Amino acid sequence: MSHHPPHRAHQALVRPFAELRRLSLKSEEVAGHHNDNRIGPLGQPLAFLLGVESGHVLAKFRKPFDAIEVVPRIWRRESKVLSAVRSRLSEVPDCLVDFGKWSVHAYVPGQALCDVARQGRIGVDRLGALADFFACLPDVPLSALPKLPTNWPENGDSLGFLRWLARFTEERVHQVNRLRFGNLFEAVGIPYDAMQRFLSSVPSLTERPFSLLHTDVHRANVVVSWVPGGERLFVIDWELAMYGDPLHDLATHLVRMEYEKAEHDLMVRLWADAMCRAGHSEATAEMDRDLPHYLDFEYAQSVYPDVMRAAVDLPDRPTEREFARATDRVCRAMSRAREPLDLMDRPPLDRITAGEALRWWHKRDRAAMVGGAATVRATETPDAAGQVETLERHG
Repeated sequence: MSHHPPHRAHQALVRPFAELRRLSLKSEEVAGHHNDNRIGPLGQPLAFLLGVESGHVLAKFRKPFDAIEVVPRIWRRESKVLSAVRSRLSEVPDCLVDFGKWSVHAYVPGQALCDVARQGRIGVDRLGALADFFACLPDVPLSALPKLPTNWPENGDSLGFLRWLARFTEERVHQVNRLRFGNLFEAVGIPYDAMQRFLSSVPSLTERPFSLLHTDVHRANVVVSWVPGGERLFVIDWELAMYGDPLHDLATHLVRMEYEKAEHDLMVRLWADAMCRAGHSEATAEMDRDLPHYLDFEYAQSVYPDVMRAAVDLPDRPTEREFARATDRVCRAMSRAREPLDLMDRPPLDRITAGEALRWWHKRDRAAMVGGAATVRATETPDAAGQVETLERHG
């Protein structure tokens, strides 16, 4: 049924019932998410207040963890994005109520794609469904979306958009986290001028019309729901949506899905075909030339979150196996970023160097935490342009 989130006055009545319901449910760990997710029936009082027909209807109660800043979040209210998207795309779950710091969403029955196909191939039909999903996003008008941040790149300025992303990475991910992680960055070989190195390799980009982007379509954010006659794919978690060059959305998807080469190449073709069928052929202009730059950016910017994630996921007393896994993650991130960061003239990072850097950082960081020096940034910031996705403090 169609649903409209309650206004603020109504929220004051709804909130205590929703909070009690959330606390009564067991937290559910979902791979790839950075929220405390609790899934269960709404219960009759809350269902009545939200205009839902039955208290047996399942909902997801979601509250972000305290976290390190990683990638942009330009709009504070995911519910407003969902409202705009649902007017064009039914395979998107509704936000039943948004309290700002946490929210209640309609639950999509099914399994996350990461549980159905954790790695490797997902199949031609699912690739086609995802391509069709992306082709629907340009139909969501800018006028229906929340206001863009000040000084957002002009529509079609693809190079300006990529530069904005790189500047965000430098200012809000690298520099902000340098006090805690700077020595680790240097020890594993991340150059201080990483983003400038990347941008120097991007001479120009073709102008393409901007559209709504999800920016986080990976296996944990796609729900496979079985219906009579087949299955439907639902894309969830729109908190990182933004407005820009659609090739960026395709690139983040390709990198985070970790397709095998055959499906990677097929997804690119299906995406282009779907865009053209939907009347958005301009999105495909010079994509063979420009898509590699967006892919390179994903590998370049990910060295920061990947290295930080490998470090903070280590428990207080890591085993040798846990250190080995963290070392592999760091080496993989640095290997993928070698060419985008113009590091091909340097020896590749070896496991001994990476492992020693992680051990040194872990010892220093735990000592600092005992002394009260280490801090974790909250997810909320007052200005929309500075809001970001979160990286879990603990695994």
